[in-house]
Amino acid sequence: MMQLIADFETMDRTALIAVWSEIFGTPVPKRLSRPFLRRFLAFEAQAHQFGGLPKGFVEKLARMTDEKTDSRSPALKPGGRLIREWNGVTHAVDVIEGGFLWDGQRHSSLSAIARAITGTRWSGPRFFGLKGAAPR
Repeated sequence: MMQLIADFETMDRTALIAVWSEIFGTPVPKRLSRPFLRRFLAFEAQAHQFGGLPKGFVEKLARMTDEKTDSRSPALKPGGRLIREWNGVTHAVDVIEGGFLWDGQRHSSLSAIARAITGTRWSGPRFFGLKGAAPR
C-alpha cells in the first residue's frame, strides 16, 4: 500500500494523486502544489511506518483547535524566522533588530520582501501568513 518516500521524488502529479486517493479516499485539494503534495505524502508514509504522532501531541492539537484563537498578528521579535514557499522555492526571512533579512539583504518591511518574491504588490504580513486568510 505505502510507497517508499524516495519514490515520491520521481512521481509525476498523476501518480502522486493516485497515491493520495489510495491513502485518503478523497480528491486532492485544489491548488496543492506538487512539492507540497510530495511532502504531505512522505509524512503520511513515515507516520504509517513509525506509528504516527505521539498520543499526547494529537490530544494537545485537538485542545488547541477548540480554544478561541487570537486574531491579532503575533509580535515579531529579533531572532524569529518566517518561512514561505512560493512557486516551488522556499524563502526564509530572519527577523532582525529594525527590520528583516532576506536573500542576504536587509529590508525594512515584509511587504517589500513579498513584492520582491512575487513581482506583485502584497501585504507582507498576509503573504507570510501573519494576518487574515492564509495566502494561496
